[in-house]
Amino acid sequence: MQFLLTNTHIWSIINIEGDKSMLKRKIMNELIAWKETNKKECLLIKGARQIGKTFIIDVFGKTYYKSYIYINFLKDPEQKKIFDGSLSAKEIYRRISLYVDNVTFIEQDTLIFLDEIQECPNARTALKFLAIDGRYDVIASGSLLGLNYKNISSVPVGYERQIEMTSLDFEEFLWAIGKTEESIHALRYYFDHKEKVEPSINNEYLSILNDYMVVGGMPEVVNVYIETNNYQEVYKTEQKILDSYFYDISHYASVPDKPKIASCYRSIPRQLAKDYTRFQYKIIEHGGTSRKYRSSLDWLLGASLIKTCMNVTTPMFPLIAYEKVEQFKIYMNDIGLLTSMFGYETQQAILKGNLIGPVKGGIYENLIFDILSKRGYSLYYFKTENSTQEVEFLITKNQSIIPIEVKSKNGTTLSLNNFIKEYNPPFAYKLISGNIGVVDTKITIPLYMVLFI
Repeated sequence: MQFLLTNTHIWSIINIEGDKSMLKRKIMNELIAWKETNKKECLLIKGARQIGKTFIIDVFGKTYYKSYIYINFLKDPEQKKIFDGSLSAKEIYRRISLYVDNVTFIEQDTLIFLDEIQECPNARTALKFLAIDGRYDVIASGSLLGLNYKNISSVPVGYERQIEMTSLDFEEFLWAIGKTEESIHALRYYFDHKEKVEPSINNEYLSILNDYMVVGGMPEVVNVYIETNNYQEVYKTEQKILDSYFYDISHYASVPDKPKIASCYRSIPRQLAKDYTRFQYKIIEHGGTSRKYRSSLDWLLGASLIKTCMNVTTPMFPLIAYEKVEQFKIYMNDIGLLTSMFGYETQQAILKGNLIGPVKGGIYENLIFDILSKRGYSLYYFKTENSTQEVEFLITKNQSIIPIEVKSKNGTTLSLNNFIKEYNPPFAYKLISGNIGVVDTKITIPLYMVLFI
């Protein structure tokens, strides 16, 4: 059975039962493509909690398979017994029929979904044997998979394909609020042809971008925003998600690390409220050091709650070869959660256009990082020791290094101008709350057009 990999087609299938509030996600294309490959591999979906992993896989299983078997090790711990003893595929399928109700196995048309797999290390090991058997498709999903807080006897290298899922990206947010693919394509015309956007359209999308800064992409928050049009309800929902993240820290981290991890996480707004947003351990506490807190950052990275952006010694391809491992910035995994950590009054100021000071620059940095990283870019920045000038982001395109300067307010771009003069990139981007303009190789675009870079 063949499926067309278009968002419109996928959306028409997903809405068979009339659920018009369901959020359209790009990862559905990846799931369908995986289903159609001739494979001997299971799929492992990673990512932070509450980004919609379970929901989208559940929709996929019910829509594209005649038989769908759902196992949740956190909700029903007894189901861990399925993976006790022999891990042969035959024995696992037999035990599934014992511990899961209403099971039907149809060769080449059954999906087995192992949710919260971090709770059952044996299930992770068993993916190898299920992949080799190959009669049924298997997807595993979970949070905290980068932490290894429970020992896995054998990771199924070569038998699982990993996909990192995030909260909604900016384009998915546009879909959620009613922007069609056609309207986004029409907007891209201005970007491709470097023509000024009509003022009414430009102002509309700059306003939408402010909404995205406040709402972000967590599915529950986006749904609350769509259903209520109430920013206070949005804020309450974000705070609930943040509370659940702090619960995970208290529940899953080792006892001596719990307060340090929580302190690192709480420090992120302060880290970004500086003229130079490089992460500093002394911001966590007076006298804080890498030795004391580096493992705490690693925990947050493993839980997908934060992302890093490294400085480089020189802006040359490949950037990874020039990382300064002790000079980095930390950004939140979701821009809405970040602005929520600053408080509701900060979110009000963003929406009203009243936000000023260094904090505005830090929030805009996290915004652009959010959009670009969700598009798959590996992001770096460039600042030398003997200069106050900084280029906020560097990306790689066709083996060339492209600088991106983020301006929370319109103004001069001394850092970008000097970078262009010294390193001669094929082109450079200046992102502003304004309109499109081109001067030689420097391309000025509205902040929301980072969507098309």
